[in-house]
Amino acid sequence: MKTSQSPVRGRRAPLNLPQPPPLALYVHLPWCVRKCPYCDFNSHEQRGDLQERAYVDALLADLEAQLPFVWGRRLESIFIGGGTPSLFSPEAIDELLSGLRARLPWRPDLEVTLEANPGTAERGFLRGYREAGINRLSLGIQSFDPGLLREIGRIHDDADAHAAIAQAHAAGFDEVNLDLMFGLPGQSLAQGLADLETAIAARPSHISWYQLTLEPNTLFAARPPVLPRDEIVDELFAQGQCVLERAGYTRYEISAYAGARSECRHNRNYWEFGDYLGLGAGAHGKISDVAAQTVTRLLKPRHPEAYLRDPRAVSLTPIEPGSLPFEFMLNALRLTAGVPAELFPERTGLTLAGIAPVLARARERALLDADPAFLRASERGLCFLNDLLEMFLDRHDQAT
Repeated sequence: MKTSQSPVRGRRAPLNLPQPPPLALYVHLPWCVRKCPYCDFNSHEQRGDLQERAYVDALLADLEAQLPFVWGRRLESIFIGGGTPSLFSPEAIDELLSGLRARLPWRPDLEVTLEANPGTAERGFLRGYREAGINRLSLGIQSFDPGLLREIGRIHDDADAHAAIAQAHAAGFDEVNLDLMFGLPGQSLAQGLADLETAIAARPSHISWYQLTLEPNTLFAARPPVLPRDEIVDELFAQGQCVLERAGYTRYEISAYAGARSECRHNRNYWEFGDYLGLGAGAHGKISDVAAQTVTRLLKPRHPEAYLRDPRAVSLTPIEPGSLPFEFMLNALRLTAGVPAELFPERTGLTLAGIAPVLARARERALLDADPAFLRASERGLCFLNDLLEMFLDRHDQAT
């Protein structure tokens, strides 16, 4: 379906959405220098000149086509991801942000995040991004071990990683996230802990620390590397939690650790089932329409060339009421503190009574915290999160 009309009007779902949730914006810049063997994101190796100007123009045309979905609403955050967004010049990012600001109202303290890779982040670029309005930088470090970086196909080495972090601080970024992975091919317990200690010593405000997984349709899936034994990964995870906690980082989401007042507001909006527009090749969004009482997914053309040909094209798919409990819990239960129970009817338009039997069964199995005021996975529930989430798959008694 290709349309620029408002999402799924003309059919009334049995929802009671009281008000639209907060609104965020995701911008996808799809090109990278080289596709990493573990990456299943919509990223494409750059061949020839980077189509910066044409792509920024397409992004702004894309937004204009989606504006009718969000008339009168204010942006809470922007996240520019990829691909490798730091391939784009500061001038292109400045033009993009200026165009977004001219078309949508922003909250005064808007969080604006840019992903950058050490192999492409140059000193002048980082300062230029800061001057353009980027106020949060997410660096794709993955590891500080040069051998492990080669194993996972990264284009940077440990010296590049240290230089990028130093340059981010020098450029004036107070909010810096470091992306780290563990369970890398051949990684030992000592190497994994050393990565964490090195990251902490760099004084980032936020650390994303997650396990390498072999995703379908990746080079690693086709030719799997030898990964550490489960006992090593489990021990690394357990000890790593202690290392991060002692250093003052609070685990607020399954793989996110923040210093004081440095949680990622953009990602929290996803986890709290907020709304978001998606701009760019393969970007997707979620929009709640209070007038129509619908919640709709939006999807853009996946390939950059197809997107550039028609940036206004969008596919719309309503989320059926029976699927909303699972969609909500898939996000909310990633938060270690969970969410207030009343957020469920606010964001889905469904009643808590409709999922009461499932909640009761989850609490009987000790997967969900016993406090009825919160929807929060227990320690056991976080360890068996897939089992907990499966309990919320489409049920006829949940759609009321």
